[in-house]
Amino acid sequence: MSTRGEHQTVPLSVLLKRELASEKIEDPEIVHGLASHSKKGEDFTLLKTECQRALGDGFTTFSVFGLFDGHNGSAAAIYTKENLLNNVLSAIPADLNRDEWVAALPRALVAGFVKTDKDFQQRAKTSGTTVTFVILEGWVVTVASVGDSCCIFESAEGGIYHLSADHRLECNEEERHRITASGGEVGRLNAGGGAEIGPLRCWPGGLCLSRSIGDMDVGEFIVPVPYVKQVKLSTAGGRMIISSDGVWDALTAEEALDCCRGMPPDAAAAQIVKEAVKPKGLRDDTTCIVVDILPQEKPAALPPPKKPVKGWTLNIHYATFLSCSFVQSVNWR
Repeated sequence: MSTRGEHQTVPLSVLLKRELASEKIEDPEIVHGLASHSKKGEDFTLLKTECQRALGDGFTTFSVFGLFDGHNGSAAAIYTKENLLNNVLSAIPADLNRDEWVAALPRALVAGFVKTDKDFQQRAKTSGTTVTFVILEGWVVTVASVGDSCCIFESAEGGIYHLSADHRLECNEEERHRITASGGEVGRLNAGGGAEIGPLRCWPGGLCLSRSIGDMDVGEFIVPVPYVKQVKLSTAGGRMIISSDGVWDALTAEEALDCCRGMPPDAAAAQIVKEAVKPKGLRDDTTCIVVDILPQEKPAALPPPKKPVKGWTLNIHYATFLSCSFVQSVNWR
């Protein structure tokens, strides 16, 4: 979410240094829950809190939440779950201080996604996977995503923010243009006699996503380069939901947040999955991760509902939800 033009562009590193200079800010308390109903057995998750590492200025911790929704088998999802984090961390230079480490994350995530895809394709397996990968360092959240497993955040002040991109060709005009401009084709499945059925797909291959890891059999137009968004949260905290398309095909962001309001994360995740499968039954793997990001001194408290911000871009974004102002945007294609 961005406000009017009176807010000036401020690099995230500068914003962090200003806050640290003015007062000591305690890291948030992280409480998470997970729920999943399996239909095909192709959804996998990675939940790691209190990951400790040595930096140039001492020890610090971070948390990682990943959702991997496989297709055409589970091999790509399993491989990505097991290797992506190490590939991302390996792309960050050694001996950085905390602020430098956070600033290096967006490009390290891009490098990690690309390396994971390259290494998996050498295994000559045709499986693919969506990825939504969240690294939480203090009050800074960095999200990298390919595919349609989406991540939203509701601040304690009530604003709803989309932290990932939806790379389904059906709803992403920019991705359709990217593919056709590169020589690919976008269209529906031809059922014969001029009839077209199903969602928009990329040809050759027929995948309905424009970005993923794996999918070596669908051609050069499906890329592993993620959409990356980095935000500085208000110290009031909020709730983050990461879910596979089994949830978002049934619920809007507001519906997902409202159906679990007042519940702890584990119960909230279970309620969201329950609400998602209720209308039509379990038709796909349906997975939900709920993460409450809380001030250390305050108990869990969920914000009131508020309408979400619409729209996607294909840039790396740096933003702050401290004052709901847009901080910096760097094109990455």
